[in-house]
Amino acid sequence: MPSLEDRDKYPFLKIYKSLTEVLTDHGLASFGDAYINFVYSLALSKRRGKACGVKVKGSILAQAFRKAGLRENLGSRIDSHVLADAVEALIVYAWLRNFITLDETVSILEKANEPLEGFIHLLKTVKCRVKLF
Repeated sequence: MPSLEDRDKYPFLKIYKSLTEVLTDHGLASFGDAYINFVYSLALSKRRGKACGVKVKGSILAQAFRKAGLRENLGSRIDSHVLADAVEALIVYAWLRNFITLDETVSILEKANEPLEGFIHLLKTVKCRVKLF
């Protein structure tokens, strides 16, 4: 549950009763989309040694969601777009709640050889830390 400090700091952060509620929050996913693109762009910029901005493909996020063992948290017949949104919501939720730092997120993504590998590792890390539900 968000602390009072978290609620003051981020009044838009809801009190979630389940991981599924986090994964299906469209507002959180929208905010997470910007966050994911930012952290991945930062990781890639550090790796390449020059500034760049990229958009992470939803198909990469959806594959990472499945391979990180999170698929069971959503109902059946969910398309890749919904899975990508779930990744975005979960990762930004973990950052907002201080389960993972910006620097740690960037470091995980920077060290990966491929985006898919980085996002799988990141999701597994977040999955282990977000044990509220």
